[in-house]
Amino acid sequence: MEEMRILSPTAILGYGFPMESFVEGMKRKPHVIAVDAGSSDPGPYYLGAGKSFTDRNSVKRDLEIMIPAGIEAKIPVIVGTAGGSGARPHVEFVLDIVREIASEKKLSFKMAVIQSEFEKDFIKENLRDGKVTPLAPAKPITEKDVDDAVHIVAQIGEQPYIKALEKGADVIIAGRSYDPSVFAALAIKEGFDKGLAIHLGKILECAAICALPGSGSDCMFGYLHKDDFVLEPLSPMRKCTTLSIAAHTLYEKTNPYVLPGPGGAIDLHESKFEQIDDNKVRVSGSKFVPTEQYFVKLEGVRRVGYRTMSPAAVKDPIMISKIDSIVKSVRERVENNFEKFGITDFFLDFKIYGKKGVMAMFDGSEESHSDELLIIIEAVADSQETANTICSFARSTMLHFGYEGRISTAGNLAFPFSPSDCKMGEVFEFNIYHLLKVDDPVSLFPICYETFDNGISNC
Repeated sequence: MEEMRILSPTAILGYGFPMESFVEGMKRKPHVIAVDAGSSDPGPYYLGAGKSFTDRNSVKRDLEIMIPAGIEAKIPVIVGTAGGSGARPHVEFVLDIVREIASEKKLSFKMAVIQSEFEKDFIKENLRDGKVTPLAPAKPITEKDVDDAVHIVAQIGEQPYIKALEKGADVIIAGRSYDPSVFAALAIKEGFDKGLAIHLGKILECAAICALPGSGSDCMFGYLHKDDFVLEPLSPMRKCTTLSIAAHTLYEKTNPYVLPGPGGAIDLHESKFEQIDDNKVRVSGSKFVPTEQYFVKLEGVRRVGYRTMSPAAVKDPIMISKIDSIVKSVRERVENNFEKFGITDFFLDFKIYGKKGVMAMFDGSEESHSDELLIIIEAVADSQETANTICSFARSTMLHFGYEGRISTAGNLAFPFSPSDCKMGEVFEFNIYHLLKVDDPVSLFPICYETFDNGISNC
């Protein structure tokens, strides 16, 4: 093959795409339809809870367009990081939708399912063998950290996808994946340069976000050749520019020249970005540099408690001018009140938007000023009931707190909602963010196959 054509319908499965753009993409006769279905960006909750951060109806809408189109064109449809986080319940979430679509539309195809969640005993065995190492700034873990984890997944490289394609899969639904692998696998299988294929996949994973104006809900098309690749948006509203493509290449990376992934990294020192017409960009020079040993990234989360929060607004300029001392006094009052009951193991925070609400985590950031504030009172404790109690007491204390210069005594806070307190449920945090050294990147991720004949599944 001299050219591999790849259609990326949307930045995340369930984000949607204009039908007009998808039709334009199919007119270009792609060899594969590929989509990333997840991300760790929404935080650890979804991996821990086993839930998708995308709506089921939205995911089904995207798939019931993509899968029949792929079957009709006789090209594979590949979905990576199924269900948003890629653990077993997330993969099952997407499989349930695919089976429903197959039944409703009476489709016939072969599906491969690639799992990426590990049993804890497997991780502990590798930990004892010295094969699990921290990915900075993470710290070394113990077997207790593994036991505490609710789900542990690893990012799939391109090799399991290639195996599924070699076995004739028409549809691939996979667990947590290295995002570019979803788009690069078929190209690497067909002998295209791995560095260019993965670099193209790195950009296609977010679909039209790399265009101007950017959108996560529109299609993008990639043309891969022997020595370069070309990117083209499929909506007349958008353009690819050298700046937009280069910027998307570099985002989310600590090193602008090296993009690490399973088994190696993309070296961008000699990458070249060229505008070849009004809306297309050609990229060349990217190289894949393998590591001596093959590593995959592990992601695991543990449950830390339950959260309750209360959002409230402040307009009084006197209170705003004293907000730091007020928060300090309210916190002390809460701690003092519950200490006598033996309740000391809780987390209480006041996120103040309008006064470094976003930048408060960074020391030395410039002070911000506003004539109104949004305060989010957050309590996390070992039970929902305790979190409710802590948040309620903190909210009522701040509502009626008497500060110097206060004029009104009716209440300091304006609540946008009733009830004012929101019970958020379980709270998780990443406790495993490490590299696992592996000998075989294919056998690590088990693959099973399911065929559909006129909508009827034959496992």
